[in-house]
Amino acid sequence: MQFIKSFSLKLGSVLALYGGWGLCAISFLDSSLIPLPGVNDLALIVMVSKHPLRAPFYVLMSTIGSILGCYVLYGMGRAGGKLAGGEVPSEKPSRARRWLERNDFASMLVMSLLPPPAPFKAFVLAAGGLRMNALNFGAALLVGRGLRFAAEAWLGVHYGAEAQAYLKANFGWVSLLTILVIVGLTLLSRWWKSGRAAGSGDPA
Repeated sequence: MQFIKSFSLKLGSVLALYGGWGLCAISFLDSSLIPLPGVNDLALIVMVSKHPLRAPFYVLMSTIGSILGCYVLYGMGRAGGKLAGGEVPSEKPSRARRWLERNDFASMLVMSLLPPPAPFKAFVLAAGGLRMNALNFGAALLVGRGLRFAAEAWLGVHYGAEAQAYLKANFGWVSLLTILVIVGLTLLSRWWKSGRAAGSGDPA
């Protein structure tokens, strides 16, 4: 375990030397097959604190890398679902599929905002296995990961090297608040849509 952590830090340090492209590579690896827990967040904060004017570029590259890496896992999950026979006849997977289809965007958005140790990769694999719409999948990641990296960049610009400690101390409750807002808006949207559907059905 210590070897993996040491290797991750060394690899992240090397890739960070390549600026925005290095951040893209770090985020891609961390979101796909090679775990680099916390390395992309730390590298983004450090690089933004040194070059504040490049913050939008760094956020963009980190977001693109993460989305591409997630699509690798998504494809693996989708391929695994096909090898397993595609449709699963048991009742529980069917319910999970219906729930994900109704809440796919909000679910992925929430998971993409959560900090470790949230089971983000497991959820990405499950999204592929359950055939979540690929466009909704990417759009949710774009919003969620973009917001997360933008928040970290803002901290890096305003707090410099101290942003990492601030992030550890406050990211949990900030993520929870964001999740509550997203869930609340999702429920409100569903209630409004159901109300409109009921209203339009009254004359009939």
